[in-house]
Amino acid sequence: MSSSDPTANAVEGRHADRVVVVTGSTRGIGEGVARRFAAEGAAVVVTGRSADSGRAVVEEIEAGGGDATFVCADMREPAEIEALVDHAVAEYGRIDALVNNAGVQTETTASEAGMDDWEFVLETDFRAYWLCAKHAADHMPPGGTILNTSSNHAFLTMPGLFPYNAVKAGINGMTRALALELGPAGITVNTINPGWIEIERTEAELGDDYEYTEAIHPVGRLGTPADVAGLAAFLASDDATFLTGESVLVDGGRSQVMQDELYLDYRRDA
Repeated sequence: MSSSDPTANAVEGRHADRVVVVTGSTRGIGEGVARRFAAEGAAVVVTGRSADSGRAVVEEIEAGGGDATFVCADMREPAEIEALVDHAVAEYGRIDALVNNAGVQTETTASEAGMDDWEFVLETDFRAYWLCAKHAADHMPPGGTILNTSSNHAFLTMPGLFPYNAVKAGINGMTRALALELGPAGITVNTINPGWIEIERTEAELGDDYEYTEAIHPVGRLGTPADVAGLAAFLASDDATFLTGESVLVDGGRSQVMQDELYLDYRRDA
C-alpha cells in the first residue's frame, strides 16, 4: 500500500548510528529522503539555500524523535560545499551516506540555451555532485554510500529541456565512474532516476493534463517523495552492499509504455 508520508514504511533502526547528508533537502524529494533516513534512525544533515525551510525540516524531524541539523549551502559555490562536509564531520565525526539531490532545470533547446543556462545547470546538477562526492568520500568508512538523484530524462527525453536532459544522462555516467574508483574503499555509488513525482509545482505544471498523466502510468498514479525516499533508504542499507554503479528508474512503469493511446485503450478495457 503506497503512502505519501515518507516515514510511513520506515524500517525501524535500519540506519541507526549512521550519518546521512542530503543536499537540496529543504523541500520536495530531498525533504522526503531526509525525513525517511531520520525515521530509520540516522542523524541527518539537511542542507539548501533557504534557512527558514531548512530549519522547518529539522524541527519536524526532531518533533518525531529524530536527530538532524541544518547547514545553509549553495551547491554552485565550491567553498560552501566543502564547508558543508566539514560541518557534518565536525558535528557527527563522519559521513556514512551522501544523497546528491539538489538540482535545477531550464526549459530551453540546445540552440536557445546560452552560457548562463549551461553554467546554471552544470554547476548545480553536475559539478556539485562531483564535489560533494569528492569531499564526502574522504570521511566515509567502508560501507559508505553515495546516491545521485538523476531523472528518467537520462534514458528517454523530449525537446526543450537542454542542458538539463544531457546533464541527467551525465550523472548516470558519473555514478559508474565513481563506483569503480570508490569500490576499493568499500563505498558504493548508485543513481536514483525518478519520473513524474508529485511535488509542489507538479499539479500546476500539468494543469488539465494531470489526470491524463496519471493514466499513462501503469500504476495509475504519479510518484511521491515517499517512493523515492524508500528506494534511497534501501540502497543505503546493508541489503544493497553488492549493488553499485547502477541507475534505478522509479517511474511507475511510465518508461515501459510505447504508445500512450494504445495503453489508455487497454486500461479502459481492463
